[in-house]
Amino acid sequence: MTATQETQTSQAMTPLAAGFHDPVHDAQACFRAVMNAMARPGTRQSLDIAGLTPPAPLTSVAAALALTLLDYDTPVWLDKPLMASEAVKAFLRFHTGAPIVNEPVEAAFALVANPGQMIPLASFNQGSAEYPDRSATVILLGQGFGAARTATPAVTLTGPGIQDSTAFPVGPVPPVFWEQVAANSRQFPRGIDLIFAGAAEIAALPRSTRILPTEV
Repeated sequence: MTATQETQTSQAMTPLAAGFHDPVHDAQACFRAVMNAMARPGTRQSLDIAGLTPPAPLTSVAAALALTLLDYDTPVWLDKPLMASEAVKAFLRFHTGAPIVNEPVEAAFALVANPGQMIPLASFNQGSAEYPDRSATVILLGQGFGAARTATPAVTLTGPGIQDSTAFPVGPVPPVFWEQVAANSRQFPRGIDLIFAGAAEIAALPRSTRILPTEV
């Protein structure tokens, strides 16, 4: 038996990780956190992830988001680290029913476990003039918030849900990421939405948020 076969056999024998302890109320609480994060871009919203132990590299916060937002009618795209894990794919298929697609443009949601090496934002479905709501939501895993948690320079956010402006330090993200986000916001009402998944909290940037580099 090859090493790959041994890995696949081991994954197949691993018990499927449990989902929400209280599916209805836990999903409702997570959905409220997502809506609050979208309504107030750049703010951090806590999630109750007690008892969620999904297979790596899927994080507990990302698992909570998946259990809340995905279903059989929302195709999901996984980056290479997540796609390489049969246990992750089994967890998502069993608990959400979401079809896993190979092309990012086909996805309603995308999960990115290695955001430092993520593909360009333009690769995802941007929506159309007639149906801007059909664009993708991209979820970045393993995010740190605050200047002490990330070496990435902060950007300044303005737009709906933000009084005046606010600094937003988050990472890791690719070096060209904020240029891509700024270009994304210029497409409004088209463009993708972003959710940043930390250790126990999330933040979000809807496509309506405008991005400026922070002056240093």
